[in-house]
Amino acid sequence: MAWRLSTADVCGFKFLISLAVMYGLMAMLAYSVLHMKFIKPLGIQAPLDRFSEARALQHVRILSKEIDGRQEGRPGLREAAHYIKGQLETTKERAGSHIRLDVEESIVNGSFKMIFLGHSITMAYRNHTNIVMRISSADSKDTDPSLLLNGHFDSPLGSPGAGDCGSCVASMLEVARLTVDSGWVPPRPIIFLFNGAEELFMLGSHGFMKTHKWHDTVGAFINVEASGTGGLDLVCQSGPGSWPSQVYAQSAVYPMAHSAAQDVFPVIPGDTDYRIFSQDFGNIPGLDIIFLLGGYFYHTSYDTMERLLPGSIQARGENLFSLMKAFTNSSKLRNPHDRELLVATDADERSVFFDYLTWFMIFYSRRVAVVLHSIPIAIFLIVPFILCLLYSGLRSWFAIICDFTRGILFHFAGIILAIIIPILCSILRLLFSSHPMSWFAHPYLAFMMFVPCSLAGLLIPRFVWSCVPLFQGISLLKTSREVLSDEARFWGAFGFYAILTLAYLLAGLCGGFLTFFVSASMLAAWASFCLSKSYSCQPFRSTVFYMIPLIPFLTYSVYFAGFLAQFLIERMGYFLPDIIVAALIGVATGFCVGPLIPICGHWLARSSIFQFLLHLSVLALAVSSQFFPYSMDAPKRVIFQHTVLTADGNQVLDCTYDFSVLDSNSLAFVFDYAPEVANELHIGSEFSFETATLPHRETWMALFPVSLLFSRSLKLPTKSDDVLKQYSYFPHLSIHKPHTISSDGSRRVYLELSLGSLEEVWVAVLNITGPLSSWSFADNILPAPETVDGGPPSYICRLSGASHENWTFWLEASSSEDLRVEVAVLEQKLVDAAKKLKSLFPDWVDVTAYSSFMSSYIF
Repeated sequence: MAWRLSTADVCGFKFLISLAVMYGLMAMLAYSVLHMKFIKPLGIQAPLDRFSEARALQHVRILSKEIDGRQEGRPGLREAAHYIKGQLETTKERAGSHIRLDVEESIVNGSFKMIFLGHSITMAYRNHTNIVMRISSADSKDTDPSLLLNGHFDSPLGSPGAGDCGSCVASMLEVARLTVDSGWVPPRPIIFLFNGAEELFMLGSHGFMKTHKWHDTVGAFINVEASGTGGLDLVCQSGPGSWPSQVYAQSAVYPMAHSAAQDVFPVIPGDTDYRIFSQDFGNIPGLDIIFLLGGYFYHTSYDTMERLLPGSIQARGENLFSLMKAFTNSSKLRNPHDRELLVATDADERSVFFDYLTWFMIFYSRRVAVVLHSIPIAIFLIVPFILCLLYSGLRSWFAIICDFTRGILFHFAGIILAIIIPILCSILRLLFSSHPMSWFAHPYLAFMMFVPCSLAGLLIPRFVWSCVPLFQGISLLKTSREVLSDEARFWGAFGFYAILTLAYLLAGLCGGFLTFFVSASMLAAWASFCLSKSYSCQPFRSTVFYMIPLIPFLTYSVYFAGFLAQFLIERMGYFLPDIIVAALIGVATGFCVGPLIPICGHWLARSSIFQFLLHLSVLALAVSSQFFPYSMDAPKRVIFQHTVLTADGNQVLDCTYDFSVLDSNSLAFVFDYAPEVANELHIGSEFSFETATLPHRETWMALFPVSLLFSRSLKLPTKSDDVLKQYSYFPHLSIHKPHTISSDGSRRVYLELSLGSLEEVWVAVLNITGPLSSWSFADNILPAPETVDGGPPSYICRLSGASHENWTFWLEASSSEDLRVEVAVLEQKLVDAAKKLKSLFPDWVDVTAYSSFMSSYIF
């Protein structure tokens, strides 16, 4: 049967196609901005007074390619420290007499407790290396307030660390060279901190803050980080106070900042050195600037130099150099005592700021935000009175308020349906698909699947609207029902965004600029729409006039929503399923298209278009099922732990291979598509994952609390022959000297931990249960106890740092009951059998592999 379209349907499809073209062009612009296409990296022969990405990439190449592994416990970390120090010494040799450079290698030790991923743990560390350089004028004093620029040179387990954080170190080295070669003399000192232990939970920065002689001169800091391989170098955190973000807004060459990021960052798993400087141990004003795209390769073996996005380091370097000049010239850069007075007056200031496509930046203080963000709701409340006067009392204020309220509810319903319908579609797809996450390696599939059905959800309330009468008849008015409906729909939608803006304000959040931008743009669009209708009766022309003032916002919404969607999709390899992606695309669609619906919905709210959108979604859902979820450009993450249970330092009680994944596709999926691995592990068709042995949570103790993100684990037995050949003795905990008993009955046990003949130890973890009342770590203060699966309270301590000496410490028990100590030591070097197994995984799988030597003791 032919699909017959009316004239109105044809007009509607033409309008839909026009919208698709408009949003397509906006998406192309946003993509080019997000991927730094507009920035031209400078080459190796660039003038010495300019930052050069090519020169910085030379450092990345050495750190990530020529040096084999910059993880704690591996020789490469020491090589990296030597290389960085050597480069700084070379820069120092070129400095003139007008500038002073001091280069130091600092060995840090310490212990402290912290909350990480919501869990309380204690850190104890020794012999971690920081490389520190201070650039100042020849006549500067050691007590002058300084700017700290921080980046870490260690890399995560199994990763070359080109992005995280070789790119940070390279940028800092090139900026240091530029400072000297440009002839600029900083009016205040600049401290470059290359810290060697960030991946071990910010130990290097803690060591600097607690032990270095320059730590109490730091008046501001910039922390550079990477959770990807480039793209936006976003200001994710700023504070305390509004001064750091104000400096950034005034000086960044390519501004990339959203104050909304500060609302979201605390709920994202992970942390940076920013918290050490600004929150836990410093209260120093500063910026946390992070590469956010390329998250597919974050903490994987694919984080290589080739994955770095061109232009990203260039933009970062130019921004850093400009920021250094701005901070060191600021009168607010002060020593700790003076800074406390400054922060006290500025402490409640959470400024609002955002960049517009990195072209320019808008910044205003919290006080200004209180006024600005209150304007939309004030306008919404005043308009009914004005309209009542314009209609000469023929429409009551109450009737207008009721119609506006209905407009709010209908617009809210549209936004909710724009989220719910994609979720239902994702559930429907999962019922018929062999695997989830087909969009993971192909993000465009997520938009193809969920944008059409989300748009259909936005339009559903428009269908219902025509069936519901206005609260007051129009027989006495000379105004048509359509005009009054447009009015009610527009002001209802405007009221919805005005209420959201007010809610952001009252909650003390910084993301209210998003809905304020919507509200302000809609007001301009409504004025243009009304003006065009007074001169022309052509509905299409009036609709175009409504859209034109919205174009700046719509472009920004595509940029912002596109970035957010890409950022989160790249991180779905951790733990989030299809339903979350569907909801995310629904929110993005509502944000980008919602402001158009009150007026433009007239052209789109047709059954033929509604059917077309649903058919398009069903087709996209069907097509997406034919795509494989992973590739080398979007690898699946698998954790492979060779678990060795030992006793007495020389016995192996048990050996297993433990596997876990981080996303929705289980290990069964991996073994189905990696038959070589399945054959090596003797997993045949008769193997049942339902009845297979699952590792206990304690099995992953070496990675606690990151291990709590793991899911769908599997334990398989293996032989211990290779372990006994490779190691002569294993980690062992023993009594160091006789215990003592105090007058109050408490018992102190003195212990010694030997790491055996392990060669590349990353960390050792102690899990202590029993009547523990004190210990020798963290100023003798215990962290909050952890309870796992209803078990006894336990206390977690992580020990790190290479040394020929054993760890010695004491534990104090409040009674004569036994103390139980479980030890897990993470060894990065694999035995031959484990290496062979790891090599069998296909290239679309990134395997983080290591050995965990576990033992248990009672004292």
